Amino acid sequence: MLDIAAELRQWAEEGRDFAVATVVAVGGSAPRGPGAAMAVDTGGAVIGSVSGGCVEGAVYELCVQALRDGRTVRERFGYSDEDAFAVGLTCGGVIDVLVAPVPSGATVLRAAAAAAGHDAPAALTRVVRGPDALLGRALLVRADGTYEGSIDGRAELDRRAAAEAKALLDTGRTGTVGIAEDGTSCPGGLTLFVESSVPPPRMIVFGAVDFATALVRAGRFLGYHVTVCDARPVFATRARFPEADDLVVDWPHRYLRSTATDDRTVLCVLTHDAKFDVPLLETALRLPAAYVGAMGSRRTHEDRDRRLREAGVGDEELGRLRSPIGLDLGARTPEETALSIAAEIVAMRRGGTGAPLTGSRTPIHHDTHGGDARTAA
Repeated sequence: MLDIAAELRQWAEEGRDFAVATVVAVGGSAPRGPGAAMAVDTGGAVIGSVSGGCVEGAVYELCVQALRDGRTVRERFGYSDEDAFAVGLTCGGVIDVLVAPVPSGATVLRAAAAAAGHDAPAALTRVVRGPDALLGRALLVRADGTYEGSIDGRAELDRRAAAEAKALLDTGRTGTVGIAEDGTSCPGGLTLFVESSVPPPRMIVFGAVDFATALVRAGRFLGYHVTVCDARPVFATRARFPEADDLVVDWPHRYLRSTATDDRTVLCVLTHDAKFDVPLLETALRLPAAYVGAMGSRRTHEDRDRRLREAGVGDEELGRLRSPIGLDLGARTPEETALSIAAEIVAMRRGGTGAPLTGSRTPIHHDTHGGDARTAA
């Protein structure tokens, strides 16, 4: 449910009661991954999605029912070709959905939405398989290991559940863990669904050029916190980049050495100038970034490759460089180029090939849901 945390936080602040349906397990080719959520308030308003449209009508009715009777339920939706009008996933996959009412007294769920809505690291941990009386019981685990809520009132069980959730939160992952009802790590008793919410991944765009303006918009659309960096103050202005989260006037390599990055960070080098590119890429290719791309023609790339080798950058490091940046879409305009770059970033993030799906035998939805979390990717 944390992928719609900002909206849920607003509903909570307005005093609304609502029910939330969350995808807690996925099998086969499903349109949304674990953590995808849809919420319905007492007035019938809807936010979010669990399947891209396949089963939303049925899930809506489950949410309405949860608001009426106050019960938490788990429902499975799969593929059905026997009845064209049956509720199911046309893609052939299977999803399990946990539907829970969130009245004003549901302090843990509301606290989780508030934390995630403010980009505070937290993990919402709920029982999704076990005794009916425990279904939906929740803990909210924070980055320092403290927690609120309880699974069943037993301190040892809560401590074990919090420890398991903290392990997933530390890596920014969403997934399930099994623990015994006595609090040991032996699976088979309870299945917990852990939703991790971490601050959005960073996209740093180097070079305040026209292409960067379009790329900032694409990055924000993909959920990145976008920073634009350029050594030239006349170009790195709020008027030129109103949608950037941060604007930095500094030499790119110096800024990159001083700022925080991690294995989700995307680095896009659009400076197209050797005096900026070479020292910047020399630093970038030695960081554990998710993506490092550099703009330029093939001739520019060959010259840059030679300069980087002369600077001591090795084959393994150069193998990480996406240059010329982007996928071959035939892009011409800044907007088309931004789309090309964004498509390559998504393909690398999700394990895609970048090839057309028409006539392809590869999976449409790659099984990478557990490895990336804004709440993940």
